[in-house]
Amino acid sequence: MDTLADWQALILGIAQGITEPIPISSSGHLAIIPWLFGWPSVGEDTSFNKTFDVALHMGTLASVIVYFWRDLTNIVREAFAGLADRSFDTFERKLPWYILLSMIPAGLAGGLFSGLFEGPLSTPWLIGVQLIVFGVVLWVADHYLTKGHAMNRMMGKDAAFIGVAQTLALMPGVSRSGITISAGLARGLSREAATRFAFLMSVPVIAGAGLFKGYETFVSGDGLPPGATSAFIIGIVSSGITGYFALAFLIRYVRTRSFLPFVIYRIALGILVLAVVAYRA
Repeated sequence: MDTLADWQALILGIAQGITEPIPISSSGHLAIIPWLFGWPSVGEDTSFNKTFDVALHMGTLASVIVYFWRDLTNIVREAFAGLADRSFDTFERKLPWYILLSMIPAGLAGGLFSGLFEGPLSTPWLIGVQLIVFGVVLWVADHYLTKGHAMNRMMGKDAAFIGVAQTLALMPGVSRSGITISAGLARGLSREAATRFAFLMSVPVIAGAGLFKGYETFVSGDGLPPGATSAFIIGIVSSGITGYFALAFLIRYVRTRSFLPFVIYRIALGILVLAVVAYRA
């Protein structure tokens, strides 16, 4: 099959970097952009496409790790300290296990139903619908459900609820950050607290998917297709750099402003996608 040119990989890497932190669906954009312009598709159930999709997510994962490095090192430190003295009486000692709890539902759903999420549920018209529907969900959660609680007000049931919501993000168009932020807001967290937890909980999930796909590609598979190495490198680097700045922007933005501009963008893009689907039918 055709593979992406380097310049196409650069554009998709930038798109991934911007849309992974911002709650507008990176997987939806990675499917829509090639579909609109007739490029080799990304994210469908083929070896090259799915591997490239995961590679771009590994780039933005690196940006999350760099941005939250201090938080992540503290989480690891508190996890080992809690195990050592068998004390989990502070939020800092509980947070690592909240993150672990939140990743279980998506891990199970991804393992059991990956073929469904990567095939029938990733068609352009359904991506358009999901952009609109879950944009409305984000708006409702942001305007009517949040109580502005700090992250240290979280409980295990909140982490479990957010983790279950994250399973919906396996469908392109939903947005992993969007649905987990919406779920955090629905559990009473502030915009900043919901956003921070959404990205902290993303680290083990994305890392696990990357390790699994890397094993499939380089250990049990045949490696990258001929001529694809430069596209992968360009995509990963560009998604990592743009992802860092997009994440830094979002964290500052949500301290004082609502998610309404992102909701409007989602709805407008969803309508555009549905219009193109109808025109091409």
